[in-house]
Amino acid sequence: MKTSRISFAAALAAGAVLVLSGPAFAHVSVQPGEATKGGYATINFKVPNERDNASTTQLEVNFPIDQPLTSVMPQDVPGWTVTIEKSKLDKPLTVHGKQVNEAVTKVTWTGGKIEPGKFQQFPVSVGKLPENADQMVFKAIQTYDNNEVVRWIEEAKEGAAEPQTPAPVLKLTAAKGADGHHDAGDKKADAKNSGTGADAGHGHDEATGKQGSDTTARALGIAGIVIGLGGVAFGIASRRRSA
Repeated sequence: MKTSRISFAAALAAGAVLVLSGPAFAHVSVQPGEATKGGYATINFKVPNERDNASTTQLEVNFPIDQPLTSVMPQDVPGWTVTIEKSKLDKPLTVHGKQVNEAVTKVTWTGGKIEPGKFQQFPVSVGKLPENADQMVFKAIQTYDNNEVVRWIEEAKEGAAEPQTPAPVLKLTAAKGADGHHDAGDKKADAKNSGTGADAGHGHDEATGKQGSDTTARALGIAGIVIGLGGVAFGIASRRRSA
């Protein structure tokens, strides 16, 4: 009886964990979750259907106006129609020598359907990403065919619990610089391959010495064989004389 109670309690606890952790995997999110500062990237807005009695029929993603992106190009998604909205910038940007007065502020996908138990990814090429920020927040609105609307717009606060409907976040990381040790290794390898440099000369000396040692070893081996054959012949001759 005691064992049954323990098993029931364990099953109940496991079920509670699944219930509490389940929604965390069903949020609208950005995939991959990070990109390089100041660069260009292709990101996917991953939209799972959280309902078992309705299908998702629209996704609206709002781009941060205080972090304007001059290039936003959605990839075609079969069955879906995409609409792009732009707004004028308070401060024009200069990109590749040209002045940019507006930026994309909203991208909306409609006409398709994400059925219960499924998800859909909406790819977008974006850039140039901010150089002086650690993240970008894309507030998204998910609409179902039963007219239910879920607003994924809550921003997480440091030290606080995850919001019920968190906004998709793209983390921005610094570009990785060249490895000086790697460059030095490449140069050293090039020097060896080209036969120049102190290391190359040293390697040549080692090779020459090794070749000389091999030649000496071969000569001694041949001499040993000759001496051995001579000994055998001498032994045979001695036996014949004795006989």
